[in-house]
Amino acid sequence: MPGPLLDARGLSKAFVTGRGAARRTVQAVAGVDLAIDEGETHGLVGESGSGKSTTGRILLRLIEPDAGTATFRGEDLFSLRGAELRQMRRHIQLVYQDPFSSVDPRYRARDIVAEPWTIHGLYEQAERRRRADDLLARVGIDPSQGDRRPASFSGGQLQRIGIARALALEPSLIVCDEPVSALDVSVQGQILNLLLDLKRELGIAYLFIAHDLAVVRHISDRVSVMYAGRIVETGTRDQLFGSASHPYTQALLAATGTDRRAGSVATAPPATDDPLAELDTSVGCAFRARCPMAQAICAIERPELLDRGEGHPVACHFAATAMTAGPARG
Repeated sequence: MPGPLLDARGLSKAFVTGRGAARRTVQAVAGVDLAIDEGETHGLVGESGSGKSTTGRILLRLIEPDAGTATFRGEDLFSLRGAELRQMRRHIQLVYQDPFSSVDPRYRARDIVAEPWTIHGLYEQAERRRRADDLLARVGIDPSQGDRRPASFSGGQLQRIGIARALALEPSLIVCDEPVSALDVSVQGQILNLLLDLKRELGIAYLFIAHDLAVVRHISDRVSVMYAGRIVETGTRDQLFGSASHPYTQALLAATGTDRRAGSVATAPPATDDPLAELDTSVGCAFRARCPMAQAICAIERPELLDRGEGHPVACHFAATAMTAGPARG
């Protein structure tokens, strides 16, 4: 059986912030394992600051990890340099969160789509124009608008153009970094459905980074939940939304108004403004300050991400109890 399209193990990245007495090290990503299969949409969800986007940028080689390994179709991703890295980037593309800041306002729509071909020296000018018009049409933009500049498009239209640009080099994997969070709710569904259609037609895999669980549920095949730089739960969409086992996952579900049991309303565990500010996350469970199930062991021993059956790994000392109990109620 072939391995996953992308397989990352033990990814870690720390950043140093501040100066002098205010200088501190922030562990943005801490030992993340992540595997994405061919043609799969893998959702990566968590609060702001949980390390989702940093993980995506590491896999894109936009930033280098402090530790960890990653393979793309069996090839060592982090050993690539120069021309090899340039070639790999044709196969892993990015759709940005903010469609307005992700494009050059001086470029015409057709030139935005054709830019990857220019960078990689592909095709003659006439062929680039033809292909760009084909991609614009594919994502729902009339090619007759190809000479318009970004200021004359809406956010949803610009995101479609950004998706067309990501498709230009025929990638196998697209990292979607909060691709609909800057859009109106009415437009979000259109963009999600476009991504789903492209996946069915082209067999593309997505790493779909988001904090909105409703969006993740709509588009993902599997979901990994991040908290404080670590994966705390991974499973299929049905497993995550039907039998969430980690108290943090349950808190996220509770924040949307329902827990894992159809029709039941839950209250998220209490949280301070910044629960990690005074907490030593190098030991124990980082979620313990907010967890209604926390016990003494949670401050001493970090729970490992273990598969407790049916391919549903959870990093919680009391995962079985949490699954039975569901989210805490007020």
